[in-house]
Amino acid sequence: MKLEKCVTIDNVNRNLLNIRYAVRGPIVDRALQIERELAKGASKPFNRVVRANIGDCHALGQKPITFIRQVLALVSCPQLMNSPDLPADVKDRATEILQDCTQGSVGAYSPSAGLMIVRRHIVEYLEARDGVSASLEDIYLGSGASDLIKSVLTLFSGVVDGKPPAVMIPIPQYPLFSGTLAELGINQANYYLDEEDNWALQVEELERSYQEASEHSRVVALVVINPGNPTGQVLSRQNIEEIIIFAHKHNLFILADEVYQENIISKPFYSFKKVMHELGAPYSDMELASFVTCSKGWAAECGLRGAFLELTRLSPPVRSVFAASRGVMQCPTVLGQCVLDCIVRPPRRGETSFAQWREEREKIARLLAERASTAYSTFNDIPGYSCNPIEGSMFAFPQVEIPALAQEEAADLDMSPDEFYCLRLLEETGVCVVPGTGFGQRPGTFHFRTTILHSREEFQHMMESITRFHNNFLNRFS
Repeated sequence: MKLEKCVTIDNVNRNLLNIRYAVRGPIVDRALQIERELAKGASKPFNRVVRANIGDCHALGQKPITFIRQVLALVSCPQLMNSPDLPADVKDRATEILQDCTQGSVGAYSPSAGLMIVRRHIVEYLEARDGVSASLEDIYLGSGASDLIKSVLTLFSGVVDGKPPAVMIPIPQYPLFSGTLAELGINQANYYLDEEDNWALQVEELERSYQEASEHSRVVALVVINPGNPTGQVLSRQNIEEIIIFAHKHNLFILADEVYQENIISKPFYSFKKVMHELGAPYSDMELASFVTCSKGWAAECGLRGAFLELTRLSPPVRSVFAASRGVMQCPTVLGQCVLDCIVRPPRRGETSFAQWREEREKIARLLAERASTAYSTFNDIPGYSCNPIEGSMFAFPQVEIPALAQEEAADLDMSPDEFYCLRLLEETGVCVVPGTGFGQRPGTFHFRTTILHSREEFQHMMESITRFHNNFLNRFS
């Protein structure tokens, strides 16, 4: 007798069926399959897959920051403290962290909110960044920003006034937000960024989205991604003020995804907390969750999974509920917490590691600016492409005109036009990018997201491959 499965597609959590995460979706799966085919000697019109689907800097060749890795080596293996090859300031930092660890080991649990010393250094970092006082009680460490964002969104999953909750998110957006809302059963209220105005966030569009969603839901929160992902824009201070005033008008909780603030190329960064403070009451009394991660910025330690959340002005009962939910997870990875400590308190002028740290950081910033300029100019030189300036983050999100014949063939294959385009790009050049449908886009427009993190030679190869492919694509389908 065949044993029946306990969990089937018919009784599995229905919310899970609605999750989509294109960054690791079917086109990426196909890229992995092609890599295996190449390894077995298959004949292709290219000799390698160029992965441009995810912002994983180290996977694309960026070297780790020496100071961070030296501190990690010492906290992981304190016996190395006697090594003459490691600088004194690295030893001091590792000693300081270990003294805050139970029994001096990063293998022990930390408090659920994170190590006290790391949270204290985060407070100092935020106060220096914003010129505003910060509180240790508002800081929570997590295993990546995704972990913390999900924890905050979980606060909104209850029915309000007989209506299901809804959270406003930008389109295009990072699919962590849409995927998490789907998993939690929270309605998604889309507001469109204005591509013709460099992806600006228009208050009129916020109002449209709010009013439309309010017909069937209770809108409870507003997500803002600044700098933008996948769009790469940096919000002006005036735009942030307008967003805050809108959120106050409708009593919305603000979630500020600010993880790319150290990847800004051409404009100043203003945190939502700073602008709220400078606007004064009542805006400075609003609830706010803001997120910073060690996966982005100059550190780019994606695999070590570290991030922090500043959660301000929560009511005491809700704060207790949130703290209890974080406690269930025991604690975030302690090595990730160590990375955060190095990011918010890097080597200082006069310390042994400062010169090398500054040189490594400046090189990363220089290369990012160079890639952003090359991507912007190259995409805008391709017939049928348009791309806004890349002011921050690690991505380009060009718009592509797809001929009607290609759209018809995509429909025959039950694919969206941009999915069809990106799959053909992969099959013919080996370049793996993510179609715009994975992030959302205005109806009738087509995009894809690509990272701009490769080495100069690989990046040039990728841009030449895309240009050649698009010209052939137009010849075939026009």
